[in-house]
Amino acid sequence: MKKVQQGFTLIELMIVVAIVGILAAVAIPAYQDYTVRARVSEGFALASEAKNTVVENASSGVTDYSKGYNSPLTDAQKVKSIAIASTTGVITITYGTKIADGSTVTLTPSSNSAALPTTGAPVSNQIVWACGGTLASKFRPADCR
Repeated sequence: MKKVQQGFTLIELMIVVAIVGILAAVAIPAYQDYTVRARVSEGFALASEAKNTVVENASSGVTDYSKGYNSPLTDAQKVKSIAIASTTGVITITYGTKIADGSTVTLTPSSNSAALPTTGAPVSNQIVWACGGTLASKFRPADCR
């Protein structure tokens, strides 16, 4: 009479546990980076209103590029603040403790490869945004690295 195996051997179970452990060791850091990138993109979404304000003011010839902008209320643990420099139009996104305390991303506008004018002359060309700041590049969106 044949004896049918009733379960897994200890070696088989240990191999499965080792494989799951290796997969977890790779997956958990990747997931944590993914969640940080998602929170960073929230700051970029909130900054879109600030970008529109700068573009409207630049095309109207207004010298105060922050005129008419009200920073949205944000969760200070994710995005602390979004501010526009009134003379240059540079947008600064400051992130909170859930991302990297005090890290910033700056969005610098330019037109024809030059800074926006401070004289009140309207900008008629396309405004291009350049990224900078202290946030690690691995957490920034692809077009901002």
